[in-house]
Amino acid sequence: MQSPNPPQSPPDVPAGLLRRLGAVLYDAMLLLAVLMIATAAFLPLTGGEALDPDAHPALEFVYRAVLVLLIVGYFGIFWTRRGQTLGMASWRLRIERDDGTTLGWRDTALRLGAAVLSWLPFGLGYLWIAIDPQRRAWHDRLSGTRILLVPKGTGRG
Repeated sequence: MQSPNPPQSPPDVPAGLLRRLGAVLYDAMLLLAVLMIATAAFLPLTGGEALDPDAHPALEFVYRAVLVLLIVGYFGIFWTRRGQTLGMASWRLRIERDDGTTLGWRDTALRLGAAVLSWLPFGLGYLWIAIDPQRRAWHDRLSGTRILLVPKGTGRG
């Protein structure tokens, strides 16, 4: 009697455009809430007024640095530990490097910078997913990363 074949892992399926946009929207709402809380924390320092770069140039610099750190931190913490943000987990997506390993902080910074380039020309770099044979956006290619669909019932996503 032959032994049964060991269970094989499902093939890597690249995520499509609509699913990825859903995750982007979900993460954008979560991140917007975090950024609003950070902004509110600065209001007591300006008497409840919006930051004026002419009146508070140093505070304006610190404020912008905090926002950038929060954005990089949000993605970096999730991508380097789980390979998924909360939005990606909700849409059953996972990010990994081309070699299948989890992203590092350098990968995160590179990907976020490249994502800005994808959004700048009216989102063309992101819409590229719809015509790319591997469903990759410009920033996927530039950063050496890919977004995959997590199969149902795998415990991730």
